[in-house]
Amino acid sequence: MGMDLAPSNGRRNRGRAPMSEINVTPFVDVMLVLLIIFMITAPLLVTGVPVNLPESRANALDQDQEPVQISIDEEGRIYLGEEEMSRNALATRLSEIATNQNAQDPRQIMLRGDETLDYGLIMAVMGELNRAGLNRVSLVTTGSSE
Repeated sequence: MGMDLAPSNGRRNRGRAPMSEINVTPFVDVMLVLLIIFMITAPLLVTGVPVNLPESRANALDQDQEPVQISIDEEGRIYLGEEEMSRNALATRLSEIATNQNAQDPRQIMLRGDETLDYGLIMAVMGELNRAGLNRVSLVTTGSSE
């Protein structure tokens, strides 16, 4: 059997003060590693439909809320966000977006069309936007080098 050699008055750690500081060095190391990971992966998170946009010298627009992205690639495929859809499905989804929007602050539509597209296809998509009642349409271009 073991014997307890400590004094019986209840002061076992009388010479040792309690530790009142927290070592934050491991916490800082972990935060720096996470910061580096986010800095590396953040540019890779931007995805979208690859479209060669025409150039323009127009200024960028101020945005209140997240705009609806419509893209048309060089082969004439239409995308709402990143989802490819037919013109009929686009008309249905645009009607749903129009009915769910706020009347005081309508949704901004960003239309991205490849520079090699036929003008008629872009006008057909704009016609669907107009028919659905979505009239805040912006044509997205790249900045001009001039």
